[in-house]
Amino acid sequence: MPRHYKNQGYAAVFATILIWSTPSLFQFYLNRYYDPFAQNFYRYAVAFLAVLPLAIYRFQRRGPRLDWSVAGICLLPALPNVVHQITQVISLQYMGPGVYAVFIRSSVIITALLALVFFPEERPLIRQWQFQVGTLLGLLGAVGVFCFQPHWAGGHVSLGGLAIAFTASICWALYGVLVKRPSARLGSIRSFGMVSFFTSFMLLPITWVFGRIDTPWHTSAHVNWILVVSAVLCITLAHLLYYVAIRELGVALSQTLQLLSPLGALALSAWIFHERLTTLQLFSAAILLFGASLATRIEPRVVIETTENI
Repeated sequence: MPRHYKNQGYAAVFATILIWSTPSLFQFYLNRYYDPFAQNFYRYAVAFLAVLPLAIYRFQRRGPRLDWSVAGICLLPALPNVVHQITQVISLQYMGPGVYAVFIRSSVIITALLALVFFPEERPLIRQWQFQVGTLLGLLGAVGVFCFQPHWAGGHVSLGGLAIAFTASICWALYGVLVKRPSARLGSIRSFGMVSFFTSFMLLPITWVFGRIDTPWHTSAHVNWILVVSAVLCITLAHLLYYVAIRELGVALSQTLQLLSPLGALALSAWIFHERLTTLQLFSAAILLFGASLATRIEPRVVIETTENI
């Protein structure tokens, strides 16, 4: 891989680390005003509209034209993305934003497992003890972060909430794996434009049936502006950068470096929402992050041809 492409990938992934320290905080705040379905539909609709002019320009300029084959490869990652978006917001009804930011890092291990299945070029030796031990530690740590919340002793921790959080983690990992091919073929702008369109399109009927489609008209302009900012920053900009990182560095490495983002999320959540982790939660978080790092310590070799730089 040329050095300048690799540097571009690292710059992109570290930018996403900074940005993705904040989504759970935005979502936790918006949960007071938006139901999970409406929140995700409007955030993704705004994200799609933000990237639409750039996507149209890219499609008109060069590269693959918009056809059914292009639509098909972009529809595939949109399916787990819809499930992830809904379940992650619901998860924040069972845990604080800092706890969720740590818990969702279990997706690093799941991503590595999926990458082994989908991409031969990213297959390190699965028999290595680092991968096996790291996977076990990461999953145990994820459960510990959730279960050792302060109200665990009172018996109020929901196993359903744990299942929802793991569903969000699995779907995020699957999304990260499935979006690699569209990003390589179309570039980050066009691929995200298509994926965000399909995600918004599928969230619309779900919101119409299960949510409140008229929520923006019943909340303040201040809240709606926060939703817009979170959509443009945490979805549009972050996903464009993440696609660049996946294309240049590979799925597993891009996810592994995301292990740094919970540090910012925990600090911001403690400052804004006064969230504190118990000693057992901090210990479990350390186990999760160490296990995930150990499981994906081998840098993958990425040999995918790309059509454009961004």
